[in-house]
Amino acid sequence: MSSERKRIVIIGGGITGLTAAFYLEREIKKNHLSAEVTLVEASPRLGGKIQTVHKDGYIIEKGPDSFLERKQSAPQLVKDLGMEHLLVNNATGQSYVLVNESLYPIPEGAVMGVPTKIGPFLTTSLFSFHGKLRAAMDLVLPASKPQEDQSLGEFFRRRVGGEVVENLIEPLLSGIYAGDIDRLSLMSTFPQFYLTEQKYRSLIVGMKKSKSGNAQKPAAKKKGLFQTLKTGLQTIVEELEKQLELTTIYKGTKVVSIDRGQDHYSLMLDNGGILDADAAVITAPYKAITSIFQGEDWLEGLEDIVSTSVANVALGFPEEAVEMNQEGTGFVISRNSDFSITACTWTNKKWPHTTPRGKVLLRAYVGKAGDESVVEQSDSEMIRIVLEDLKRIMKIDGEPEMSCITRWNDAMPQYHVGHQQKIKKLRDGLKTSYPGIFATGASFEGVGIPDCIEQGKQVVSDVLAYLFEQTK
Repeated sequence: MSSERKRIVIIGGGITGLTAAFYLEREIKKNHLSAEVTLVEASPRLGGKIQTVHKDGYIIEKGPDSFLERKQSAPQLVKDLGMEHLLVNNATGQSYVLVNESLYPIPEGAVMGVPTKIGPFLTTSLFSFHGKLRAAMDLVLPASKPQEDQSLGEFFRRRVGGEVVENLIEPLLSGIYAGDIDRLSLMSTFPQFYLTEQKYRSLIVGMKKSKSGNAQKPAAKKKGLFQTLKTGLQTIVEELEKQLELTTIYKGTKVVSIDRGQDHYSLMLDNGGILDADAAVITAPYKAITSIFQGEDWLEGLEDIVSTSVANVALGFPEEAVEMNQEGTGFVISRNSDFSITACTWTNKKWPHTTPRGKVLLRAYVGKAGDESVVEQSDSEMIRIVLEDLKRIMKIDGEPEMSCITRWNDAMPQYHVGHQQKIKKLRDGLKTSYPGIFATGASFEGVGIPDCIEQGKQVVSDVLAYLFEQTK
């Protein structure tokens, strides 16, 4: 192996970039590799959308509020950081969907809206008799012919019909991606549904078998599926930064271009500086890539990717000011309902540790594909709009005693049909024109925290294989 010191630059200090730096350092130390790491972040802070605010005794997440425990990459990172004692699961409770001004319990056993228990599905008043009958046709319909990609809307309407899609599946899936399910790519968002249909022919049968095969032990039945940290998710970011011993970090600095030399790359910074690199990882949003590599033909299609603007509004009240008839953790709203908000979490119930005793914390979400204008409203107007919607659903007296508004402009990348093909073209182009430069992160393969962490870990293997395997 060559003893020459290898220089690795990570562009983007969100959770993907931080994870890549953290696991790179571990491999460098473990294998006594001669390498140094530099991380460059355009904003003044690290962590991307992971931000926690501590205000008036409330713990408020400005971005994601948790991650799925079963996706092991996130809990494992917390464990590797030595913070597993801070992990807490959500309190379990009924979730609802709002349709035509009424809250309906999401039927027990529904997996992203697909029924796996017949009883709750038959007895719910969320769907009409005709809607239930149409959904049941999934049991007899043939599997679709194999195809490269299709929209979520097309796939689910063919399997279970329009009513189940509009009243349950669409609100649940759109809540994750803030997108239009008739444009979102099935293979880039939920390929497991396509694979289930192809394997079992029926979605209902397949999901039921998958769920029974993954059944938890009875003792863990009441345990929530999501996890966060008692001190807020930003604690992960802070601890990652604290533990990065071999990584030089530049904040408030942007990479504007990359030049390929004979045996290394030169990264031009917006402050006039230059970083030399033997390999680089770009975890910044796709727009950064189109800016850095201007005019490359393999960028075609990447420029067509769009992002949605969203916002969330956290409101705190005295307990006596909010009257809820439903016990539960929150609700999503069907697109055909006349509301500006798209969902609301009863945060004090879902995450009791976030709220002072005797208080209520509501976190409402606004903004979705095709309806982003509300995000541009002033703080006072946004609070008025959200309160007006919430008061149609529950009894709220007076104004909130605490508010925290977070806007995420052009922040939710939309994985439209054909997304995977665009990403493959990009990566093939990088491999040919800029070998040793890798692109990964939320713009490409999964917006959730565990997905980003998994991508960060994977790119470590790619970088080390490129740098060190070829020099053996």
